[in-house]
Amino acid sequence: MAQKHGEQELRLENRLAGSRSPYVRGHMNNPVAWQMWGPEAIALAKKHNRLLFLSIGYAACHWCHVMERESFLSPEIASLLNDSFIPIKLDREERPDIDRIYMSYVQATSGSGGWPLNVFLTPDLEPVFGGTYWPGPNHSMTATSNGAALGAETVGFVEILEKMRVVWQRQERRCLESAKEITRQLREFAEEGTHSHRQMGEKGEPGDGLEIELLEEAYQHFAGKYDSVNGGFSMPPKFPTPVKLGFLLRLGQMPEAVKGVVGEEECENAAAMAVATLRKMARGGIRDHIGYGFARYSVTADWSLPHFEKMLYDQVQLLNAYLDAFLITHDPEMLGAVYDISTYLTSSPIAAPEGGFYSAEDADSYPTHTDKEKREGAYYVWSLKDFRSILDNRSAELCARFYGVTADGNISSENDPHDEFISQNALNIRLTPSALSKEFGLSEEHVVKILKEGRKTLREWRERERPRPSLDDKVVVAWNGLAIGALARTSKVLHDIDPEKAKECRSAAEKAVAFIKKELWDKTSKKLWRVYREGRGDAPGFADDYAFLIQGLLDLYEATFNDTYLEFADEIQQSQTTLFHDASPSSGGGFFSTPAHQSDLLLRLKSGMDAAEPSTNGISVSNLYRLASFLDDDSYADLARGTLGAFESEVLQHPFLFASLLPGIVVKKLGMRIIVVTGQGKDIDEALGRMRAEVAPTRTVVRLGRDARSEWLKKRNELVANMNADKPGVWVCEGGTCREESDADTQTKSASQLDETTSD
Repeated sequence: MAQKHGEQELRLENRLAGSRSPYVRGHMNNPVAWQMWGPEAIALAKKHNRLLFLSIGYAACHWCHVMERESFLSPEIASLLNDSFIPIKLDREERPDIDRIYMSYVQATSGSGGWPLNVFLTPDLEPVFGGTYWPGPNHSMTATSNGAALGAETVGFVEILEKMRVVWQRQERRCLESAKEITRQLREFAEEGTHSHRQMGEKGEPGDGLEIELLEEAYQHFAGKYDSVNGGFSMPPKFPTPVKLGFLLRLGQMPEAVKGVVGEEECENAAAMAVATLRKMARGGIRDHIGYGFARYSVTADWSLPHFEKMLYDQVQLLNAYLDAFLITHDPEMLGAVYDISTYLTSSPIAAPEGGFYSAEDADSYPTHTDKEKREGAYYVWSLKDFRSILDNRSAELCARFYGVTADGNISSENDPHDEFISQNALNIRLTPSALSKEFGLSEEHVVKILKEGRKTLREWRERERPRPSLDDKVVVAWNGLAIGALARTSKVLHDIDPEKAKECRSAAEKAVAFIKKELWDKTSKKLWRVYREGRGDAPGFADDYAFLIQGLLDLYEATFNDTYLEFADEIQQSQTTLFHDASPSSGGGFFSTPAHQSDLLLRLKSGMDAAEPSTNGISVSNLYRLASFLDDDSYADLARGTLGAFESEVLQHPFLFASLLPGIVVKKLGMRIIVVTGQGKDIDEALGRMRAEVAPTRTVVRLGRDARSEWLKKRNELVANMNADKPGVWVCEGGTCREESDADTQTKSASQLDETTSD
């Protein structure tokens, strides 16, 4: 009875107005008395002996909005949550550490995951029950949720809440025992990255069992999963998986020893699979053909119908993939996607005026300025009537044929649970300009002109007549780090193709670094903060914030040869190591996702597997080897080897889950070379141009002299300190020694061949 008495004394109020997160603030007018994650809410649960109901999502999440409409605006749901639980709303992008813990639980217990992520927790934060979307009292769905069919057997949210209330009141001890057992299993799962030393024993160095053959195993897995008709590597819903694409594209750009193990034909096929997938996506509905950028994923196997939210981390990873594909194939279609994504990143609304990049655009929006109800994809879908009313007759018919627009619409009813897409079309490129020129009796040049003008007219009309989807205007350090790197690489690739566009991309990257350094880097404590929105957020920087920003800074150095970016990367890496490195003897290395001694976490995770973003540990291995090369600092290489070793047993079992870690095995076995370019002249410019035009995963490039800024680097790296910066030359350095290439070699050898040169 004491529990019931305590419940009667508690009157919760919605506290979300105190949050800066657009997603969390979006629920501040719900009848649910949402609390914010923190010690106050946890203390309330302990004091009143209630289960916490933790609901995690993000601003651009379509199904999060669906569940809000169906459940969190319902007085019935609000009464159940407010009277019997401590309801908490959390933005996964602000606290990915919490999201990962409970997502691991839901995936382990249900076999799937997604957002919204809803979990019931004991006052000690141990999970009792969880899931994703549950239909609410205002449920009107008849088809699917998160790709899974909803049938009569689907349990509703009201029933779940009532059941959990009764179970906690009547079987609290059983709940606690079950939660503790689940937590014990989660702790075992969380020990990923700690088994290698225990299982491998004390013989040899960390990671000695990791061989180049593992890259061939990963390739074979991806080849076996490849959809040869539509591209990609899964059944719908279909995600771009840029980490996989990057691995496959770069496999054939590795040193010859790798090709010898994997096979020349296999490396060519790996790139072909990736390029075909990128081509299908570039022509599919997952791409915004009228504006710019790509949606998060496709609900269909052929990429024709997306869920329409646009995420920053998808854009920047795809930009890197299309850059690699262009450099390898010289295909104009790949370059077109590079222009498309880079324009999206450097334009409003994603480019923040003060510097940096915002997080996402929503899938849902108002169809017109007078509508009161949002619809999924309203900003992006078109009817044939739209085309005919906006464009002249010939342009309308030609553009409709090009984009696959029909009077009945091209979205099937099975993918339209709310009847939002009747007579609507998701634009897909269905015909080539060459085919259209024959069909319409026009020259191909004329067809291209009509298509370009039609796209411009449709874009201007859309921007004028349709309200843009809501913007999640958080600046997240990790994703900005990825964006900085991708735009830096774009500027390097476009240096000789389009200097103005290259300058635009480089300036955006440099502006983002300046913003982070000013607003989210504490010079005194040497720590990052994760989020900025109307001021610095409360969440500390996590390991991915450090790792992804370091990667961006290293890419920006190679695009500018300004060593202040190397200096900043070196400083941040030292902080990452201090805060997150696992130095325990049983593990031997790797980086936890969170700092030690965080009081609001059930577990401290350390993962090497890739997900929607590359693994923090995979990126860290790459960063550490690159820093070791740039700075001639073996301590960084030791950290990289230890990180690889920490995941040795897991990588040996399932190498395809660790695509971002696998290139580190190549560097561990074959080393990483540094090319030092000095002086100026035609031969030097040509050598730099060749290096800009190649993908070289096991090489770094340093520039001395001319416009390069290298004062700090010369102090930090003794190997280059005494080089004559004014004498024209290309030096290949490895193992603490450097060898100068002759003028003839510099003129005739490609940069990849320079990589293969060994020191005498």
